[in-house]
Amino acid sequence: MDEERAIRENELQTDIAVAEKRRQVEEAEMEAKRAVAEKARTIEREDLQGRIALEERRALLVEQTAANARTEADARAYALAAVMDVLAKVEPRVLEAVASTGMGPEQLIARAFQGLAERADRIGELNISPDLLGRLLRKP
Repeated sequence: MDEERAIRENELQTDIAVAEKRRQVEEAEMEAKRAVAEKARTIEREDLQGRIALEERRALLVEQTAANARTEADARAYALAAVMDVLAKVEPRVLEAVASTGMGPEQLIARAFQGLAERADRIGELNISPDLLGRLLRKP
């Protein structure tokens, strides 16, 4: 009987040791899962911080690009205003002469007819024969 009791006690001690080992294994597994989850949260947090920093740099780039575009537009507007000030002081006929430089014959003929039309009230009668018109429109 003492032997049986010793065997049962030994079995009980073994069961307790096995249960303790299981508990330790389960705790170790839970601790490993917790460590993996914590590492995943850390990686996600670092990724989010990286994306936030990238978006902040993009916002600064957009802001700087807009500021540069405004500065360039201001410079172009200033240059255009300076040219317009100069042109406002030039006699219209001089501007017309400069504008007609480099025009083709067709364009010059069209301008001449436009000038005739503008002074139509002073011109009594004007006859343009088909031959003259044909010669004017013929390309050299």
